Amino acid sequence: MDAIRTEKLTKYYGKSRGIAGLDLRVGQGEFFGYIGPNGAGKSTTIRTLLGFIRPSSGKAAVLGKEVGKETREILKEVGYLPSEAIFYQGMRVRDVLRLSARLRKEDCREEAERLCRRLGLDGAKKVEELSFGNRKKAAIVCALQHNPRLLILDEPTSGLDPLMQREFFQILKERNEKGATIFLSSHVLSEIQRNCTRAAIVRQGRMIACDHVETLARTNAKRIVVHGDITESQLRRICGVPGTASGEEASESCGILGSAAEEEASESCGIRDLQKEGEGFRFLYAGDINWLVRMLAGHRLTDLSISEPDLEEIFLHYYQDGGEGNDIGKA
Repeated sequence: MDAIRTEKLTKYYGKSRGIAGLDLRVGQGEFFGYIGPNGAGKSTTIRTLLGFIRPSSGKAAVLGKEVGKETREILKEVGYLPSEAIFYQGMRVRDVLRLSARLRKEDCREEAERLCRRLGLDGAKKVEELSFGNRKKAAIVCALQHNPRLLILDEPTSGLDPLMQREFFQILKERNEKGATIFLSSHVLSEIQRNCTRAAIVRQGRMIACDHVETLARTNAKRIVVHGDITESQLRRICGVPGTASGEEASESCGILGSAAEEEASESCGIRDLQKEGEGFRFLYAGDINWLVRMLAGHRLTDLSISEPDLEEIFLHYYQDGGEGNDIGKA
């Protein structure tokens, strides 16, 4: 049984798209990442799974229970952390935690105290006195104190300082090792790379990739950093960017033989994410490295490095260009 399963799940707000045709499976016991920029449909997915909003079409199940028909049973076994937490004014933190536990008809005092100690959260503080980071800590304790089978976390680390982020993920890893499923929605890609085993990438309401994190990061693209007597226009010409290289040059730089059109050749490789770096440039390149090195040898260089791109650079490609059917991001 999957912890989360959706089939063609779609949600429209009038004519505005939330999510469209989402097919997603998250196995029990997984630490799963759900990645996308703001407005990609991450929160819409979560609110639909929890029964807060009704889908326009499609269906979903959480822990084997049908969303929309067994919402109360689902919520008993889920810990939910929203991206922004709002509490009743005038209440102290310990009162908020007790209210959350009573709504579930559970005694969570011991676990709540343990979590508060680990996160450095003062239970005597009134909620209106809390900083944004401490409000997030209170929401974390509310989500975790009843030891749920499934944790659904929407941008959980915003507002937490680096030390608290590290402690928070240590707590999640401990829960995951005990069998809890973690569904982590985030646009902080380093969090996904360090903690998740699988991840899905959503863009404009559609899932464009889903695989093990290592597979998503595996690519024939290389990160190139070059310093020396070379200009941006020369780099673009070498790498076959549309409008700057001939069709023959673009084809050869990609390792493509024959009469491929300039645009097709350029899009199949070329420069991605070109950035100025000091006196040089940094970019992703998915073409023939031997060709690139030969062409760069015609310039006076002071430094050249070729390395594997990190996950953030690969996902940036998906965000900006869609990623589907492209060399960067393919295994």
